[in-house]
Amino acid sequence: MLEEVIHDQCGIFAVFNNKEAADLIYFGLYALQHRGQESAGIVTSEDAQFHLHKGMGEVCEVFGDKSNLERLRGFNGIGHTRYSTTGASSIINIQPFIITNRNEQLAIGHNGNLTNAYDLRQKLDAAGSIFQTTSDSEIILHLIAKSKKQTRIERIADALKKIKGAYSLIFLTNNSIIATRDPNGFKPLCIGKLKDSYFFTSETCALDIIGAEYIRDVEPGELVEISDKGIKSYYPHPKKSIKHSFCIFEFIYFARPDSKIFGENVDKVRRRLGRQLAKEHPVEADIVIGIPDSANTATLGYSEESGIRFEIGLIRNHYVGRTFIDPQQKIRDLDVKVKFNPVKGVLEGKRVIVVDDSIVRGTTCKKLVKLIRDAGAKEVHFRVSSPPIISPCFFGIDMPTKDELIGANYTVKQIEKMLGVDSLRYLSLEGMLSMPSLPNTTFCDGCFTGNYPLKTPQENGKKRLFKI
Repeated sequence: MLEEVIHDQCGIFAVFNNKEAADLIYFGLYALQHRGQESAGIVTSEDAQFHLHKGMGEVCEVFGDKSNLERLRGFNGIGHTRYSTTGASSIINIQPFIITNRNEQLAIGHNGNLTNAYDLRQKLDAAGSIFQTTSDSEIILHLIAKSKKQTRIERIADALKKIKGAYSLIFLTNNSIIATRDPNGFKPLCIGKLKDSYFFTSETCALDIIGAEYIRDVEPGELVEISDKGIKSYYPHPKKSIKHSFCIFEFIYFARPDSKIFGENVDKVRRRLGRQLAKEHPVEADIVIGIPDSANTATLGYSEESGIRFEIGLIRNHYVGRTFIDPQQKIRDLDVKVKFNPVKGVLEGKRVIVVDDSIVRGTTCKKLVKLIRDAGAKEVHFRVSSPPIISPCFFGIDMPTKDELIGANYTVKQIEKMLGVDSLRYLSLEGMLSMPSLPNTTFCDGCFTGNYPLKTPQENGKKRLFKI
């Protein structure tokens, strides 16, 4: 509904050895709903038989009928909640995907985006592969099926050596769960434990909801298999290819503040971003407010560092459906009012600092500023807890093209004028990268710099699997 929203590709969750596997996956996906609201699916295994249910919509919509979960029998399973980045938004692209190869079934759930998907698909298609979807995730299954290696792990490892880009993957087999991250570790993936059960999930908030304990992250380039024989780790990639490029936008926007990703608590990082922003760009004001919900924690950090009182100046309506307003309707000025409402008693007559995590096209920010001014704010100073976004993402974030990014086409002063604010300031690149405190770790900041850790398809006229 709002053009400013950026989407991640998905959230993934897996369970090994629990009689309530389907229910636990449901709750896990519910906790990961923020990572994808387009579709959801769960597949479980019972005595070498797979049970699958998936559909368009949010997790509670897809599994609203209790019988859908009851049919998903078995002790092992994987789940996926999706927002499309590569592949059209349609039923055929809902994950998990299942294939049968060498008399065994295999299911996959994928978070990320393959940068060499087009070339791989062209080669596979020419060699006779028949594709059922337009998703790059299906390519991985075809590579596994075509591998001439003997064991299942060897065939998966063989396929991983051929793909490039961002991927956190979970696989369901007849008797095991397998998980892996790309050598750069773009996307988060961790391991949890509850009694004799094990879990893989995109974020630790999904472990919290079921009472499981966080054990550790899946390491970049690591391939982990959990079966009745225990946990085994494999490292199919050369050591020189293991180069940390964790997605910095996970800390800024995507991950839930109560999650731990890449070894850091998201809440703490966002508070530090807010504090750093206050150090770099102080301004005299009466109150500081955040754009709910993703900017709330950075706003608290700004308030703590500046000493300026934090207030709730905007109320967000959490019950707005994604298709509440038809894109064809000519009442575009109402979309922000449907989702946000200013608190006039808080804003009236005040010098207001507004903190947001990022500015994409600027359309929503402009409307929000007008709402705040109409509510009686005397001054509006906009502060952003990340640098200007100047380039698209090729690793699993649905980012607009460079032509659509306001930060790529206008100076800060020009954007300041376009938004109608008294001042606009962004966090510096150096200030942003100084916040996570992981030793010997680097981050992918391509959307802020245009410098990517891997070769990417050309932005202009870049190759896509299908027009979407």
